[in-house]
Amino acid sequence: MSPPLLRLENISLTFGGKPLIEEASFSVHTGDRIALIGRNGSGKSTLLKIAAGITDASDGDVTSDRNATVRYLAQAPDMADYATVGEYISKGLGPMDDPHRASYLAAELGLDETRSPQGLSGGEARRAALARTLAPSPDILLLDEPTNHLDLPVIEWLESELQRSKSAIVLISHDRRFLQNITRKTLWLDRGRLRENSAGFSQFEDWRDKLLEEEEQELHKLGRKIVREEHWVTHGVSGRRKRNMRRLGELSELKSAFRNHQRAEGNAKLETSDVRTSGKLVIEADNIAKSYGSRTLVKDFSLRVHRGDCIGLVGPNGAGKTTLIKMLIGELEPDSGSVRHGTNLDIAMLDQRRDALKPDETLENFLTDGRGQTLVVNGEEKHVSSYMKDFLFKPEQARTPVKELSGGEKARLILAKLLARSNNLLVLDEPTNDLDMETLDLLQEMIADFKGTVLLVSHDRDFLDKTVNAIIAPDAENTGRWIAYAGGYTDMQAQIKEIKAANAPAKKDAKSEKSAQAKPTTANAKGKLSYKQKYALETLPAKMDEITKKVAQLETKMADPAFFAKDAEGFSKAAKELEALQNSHTAMEEEWLELEMLREELEG
Repeated sequence: MSPPLLRLENISLTFGGKPLIEEASFSVHTGDRIALIGRNGSGKSTLLKIAAGITDASDGDVTSDRNATVRYLAQAPDMADYATVGEYISKGLGPMDDPHRASYLAAELGLDETRSPQGLSGGEARRAALARTLAPSPDILLLDEPTNHLDLPVIEWLESELQRSKSAIVLISHDRRFLQNITRKTLWLDRGRLRENSAGFSQFEDWRDKLLEEEEQELHKLGRKIVREEHWVTHGVSGRRKRNMRRLGELSELKSAFRNHQRAEGNAKLETSDVRTSGKLVIEADNIAKSYGSRTLVKDFSLRVHRGDCIGLVGPNGAGKTTLIKMLIGELEPDSGSVRHGTNLDIAMLDQRRDALKPDETLENFLTDGRGQTLVVNGEEKHVSSYMKDFLFKPEQARTPVKELSGGEKARLILAKLLARSNNLLVLDEPTNDLDMETLDLLQEMIADFKGTVLLVSHDRDFLDKTVNAIIAPDAENTGRWIAYAGGYTDMQAQIKEIKAANAPAKKDAKSEKSAQAKPTTANAKGKLSYKQKYALETLPAKMDEITKKVAQLETKMADPAFFAKDAEGFSKAAKELEALQNSHTAMEEEWLELEMLREELEG
C-alpha cells in the first residue's frame, strides 16, 4: 500500500476533565471514502478539525504528505470578510487551481456570484461553502455535515460529484442514505475511543451492535469473576498471607475496573402523550392554490388526509412545501379553493427554524412555560429534571440558557416540549436536522407508534422510507402542480420512473401520428380551408374538453395514496393512460392553433 496522505497517531484531547478523545489513530490514503460516525458531542467535529490542522490535540501526532492538499468544510462557514459570493468561493483556490471550476460549481449549485454573502439562507451558505471546498479538487476532503440545509436535488447532485471525485474523503453525516452511497470504510468514535471497520456505512450498524454485545458479555464475565473472588475471600481456605494479599489486591482492581467502565450512552425516550381521537377525516383540501406575484407555488391541489396517515412533503428549497403545509393546517388562507378540517383536531408544529426557542430562556422555563419545576405528561405531573433525562439532558442543565445548547440539543429540546402535549396532528418541518442516528431511530419508532396523524417535511431519504405511507412532491417543471405518490421516497422514484417509461413510447406515437396527417397549414388551391380542415377546426375544442375531463378524473384517482398500495398494476395502467391523454391533448391543441391562425390569415 502507498504511504498515507494523512496520518493521525495516538491523538488525545482533554478539556480539564475526562478526555474527549483517547489515543485515536487512523490514516487517509488515496481514494479512501471514510465515514466518521459518533453521537452528538462525541468529538467527531473536533477530531476532523485536528485532522485539518485547525485545532491542536493535547497529545499525539498529525503528519501528512507535504504535497497533499487538504480542504475542510465546516458546519458554520465564516463569510464575514468577503464582498461577494464569487470572491468567497475563489479565495479557496490555490495558485495552480482552475478558476473556471469555481464558476462551474457556483452555476451548478444555483449561486449568484455577484451577491453579497450577508443575508444568505442556511441552504445558500452551505452551497457556497461546498463550492469553495470542492473547487480546488484537493487530495483530501474533510466534510462536516455537508448535507445540512440542502434540499434533495442538491444532495443527490453532491452524491454524484463526490462519487466522481478523485479526492480522498472523510465524511461526517447523519444522512444514512448519503453515507451508504459514498463511503467504503467506517471510523466509530465512541466514548473517546476510535474503532475502525474496513466496510462502508452500509454494514456499520451490524458491526456496532456486535461490538456492543461483546462488550456487555465481557462486562458480565467481569462481574461474575468479582462474585467468585469475593466468595473466596469470605469462605476460601486460608493460604499463605502473601498469596491472600495478592488476591485481595486483584479483587480491588477488578471492582475498580467494573465501577469505572463507561457503558454505552443511553438513548432518548421519545414517547408521545396520550391523544384524544380525531375524526376519521383529518384534512380535506379542494383545488387550493397560492401565488406570490407571478410565482405560483401551489396550483389546483386536492388531497384527503385520514386519521393515522403519515405523509411526507419533498421538493427543492423554495418550491412551496412550507406554504402548502400552512394552508393544509389552516395557518395560511389559499388564494382559491378550500380546506376543511375534521373534528377534535389538536395540532402541534415543529418548525425548521426553531422559532419557538428564545436564546436567553432556560430549559426549565421553556419546558414548563414558566410554571415552576413541573409539567404534565400523559395526565401525570412530572418534575422537569426527570422529564429532561428522557431526552438525554442532565439535571444541572435545567437552568442552562438555550443559547448554550448545540444544534442537536436544541432539536431534542423542542421535541421534548412537543411530545409532552396531547396532540393528534403532528406537523414536523425538517425534524431530522442536527439529530444523531440513535435519536433518529427513536423518532422513527415514535412516529410509527403514534396514534394520530403526521405531516412532515424532510430531505432525508432513509427517514422518509421508514416513516411515511405517502409522499407529495412538485412536478418536474415546478409549475405549482403537486402530485401524491403512495409509499416512501424509493416508491416515489419507482413510480416516476414507470411514468417516464410509459411516456416515452406515447410521445413517439403522437409524433408519428402527427407527421402522418396531411399538413393542416396548407390551404387548397382556391385559397380556402379544405373540408377536412374546417371539420377539425370545429370539432377539436370539444375533443380537447373531453380529454381535459378525463385527465382531471385520472389525476384525482392517482392522488389517492392508497391506489398504488392496493393496485400497483392499475396505477401503472392509469399512469400510461394519463400520459397518452396529455400528449394527445397537446397535439390537438397545436393543430387547432395552426388552423385558427391559417383561418384568420385567409379571412384577413
